[in-house]
Amino acid sequence: MPLRPARHLCYWRTLQPGREFAIRAARHDLTGVIAASAGALALAGLAAALLQPLLLWALLAGVALLGLLALTFAFPVPASVGWLVLAGSTPEMWLGDLAGGGWALIVGVVKLIGLALAGVCVLRYGAAADLFNPGLAFLVMFAASIAHGRHENLDLAESLRSLIGSFAPFAFSFSRLSLPWAGAIIRVTRWLPLILVAAGAALNAAGLRPLFVEDGGWRLGATGHPAFLAGFALAALEACLLELLRDGRRGDLALLGANALILVLTGARAPLFLGAGVGAIAILAIPSAAFGATRRVTLVLAGACLLPVLIAAAGSLGEVRLFNVLSSEAGDLSGRDLIWPYFQDAWEESPWVGWGVGAGKVLVPEETTLARLLGTTAAHNEYLRIGVDGGWLGLLLLIGLFVAWTIRHTRAMPRPDRWLMRLVMLAFAIHSYTDNTLIATTSSVLFAWVSAVFARGSLEAGLPSRDPR
Repeated sequence: MPLRPARHLCYWRTLQPGREFAIRAARHDLTGVIAASAGALALAGLAAALLQPLLLWALLAGVALLGLLALTFAFPVPASVGWLVLAGSTPEMWLGDLAGGGWALIVGVVKLIGLALAGVCVLRYGAAADLFNPGLAFLVMFAASIAHGRHENLDLAESLRSLIGSFAPFAFSFSRLSLPWAGAIIRVTRWLPLILVAAGAALNAAGLRPLFVEDGGWRLGATGHPAFLAGFALAALEACLLELLRDGRRGDLALLGANALILVLTGARAPLFLGAGVGAIAILAIPSAAFGATRRVTLVLAGACLLPVLIAAAGSLGEVRLFNVLSSEAGDLSGRDLIWPYFQDAWEESPWVGWGVGAGKVLVPEETTLARLLGTTAAHNEYLRIGVDGGWLGLLLLIGLFVAWTIRHTRAMPRPDRWLMRLVMLAFAIHSYTDNTLIATTSSVLFAWVSAVFARGSLEAGLPSRDPR
């Protein structure tokens, strides 16, 4: 029976209807006590600010952080969406330019935020035993370097930072997640390139950052570098293809075309060729009841009619970087292969366990002539980089986990989802030969989307490994 109201009792209804708790309240006015307590607290804060200002700011930062974590726990979906857009905007570039540096610090902070969000999702939705998660390979490589020894240019702190950065993109798969979370991440991934172009246009209008950059021809960069935008556009294109095969909506087809156009304007050859390959195979070979043969034939014919127009226009569009390289140096690796011997030699010196996670970052000194000419010390070849970091043990373990991870999570999916996701992972393996696909910011966005697709597939299949909330 419900409790009888009384003058000295207050009631708070809980989230469960029909249950009430009576809490005895004070019979006297506490206004003076509250005011005195607030005044004492203000005086204590003022004394701390005068005597120990650093401690006060640390306490205030701690309180703000706890409040932010509480909000994130209460609203994990909008928090994750906000982080995904932030990561996609590559703040290390536009914010780094405005701040005058701090590129590495900003990248680390963004990945740490993603890792913290994954931890919040674990607390909010529950943990998942993702035994084939590729991130585990980096833990093994780090442990092997502790026993074997690290490269002479690699200290423990740098190796630990590289471990966190390499593990972070895969962290969401250790959470059970939810359908609203997965749906929001998938939706934002599809729209992310357009969001970045709109933000880049705003920065360009404000005179803070150009929308296009000149790099062997004009390339669309939006808020960051064209190569990063190309990675996001490739992920968005693949996400649109998946939704098109699932639902066959015209909006997905239009969004697919917009992302393809952005990919062309970035002038990035490998992502464009892989996107075209994945799109062609998906449209021609992957069956789907929602996206029938009639619509596919119409799309293929439209593409076939557009191709001669693009070829004819290529000669007069030499200022666009893609047409420039296609007409003059389509097979050129842009100097990537010049730096590969450094990595090959280091790998041969420790072929089985490598030199520790992060060794690839410190292998080529920044003051060398080659590094200054290329503008980078990265391998742009993940197989060579992982070979240096973890040797054959790390490379084979990472590849094996990727294969097992993909098969395990796609096994229960409908056929269109299953085959497209496996095709996406194959394209990623090919792309890793000429780009930094695992350490770049693009990996955070790509594998957040992959984790969302895997979670949605498990939830729709009713598997107990995911939480249907």
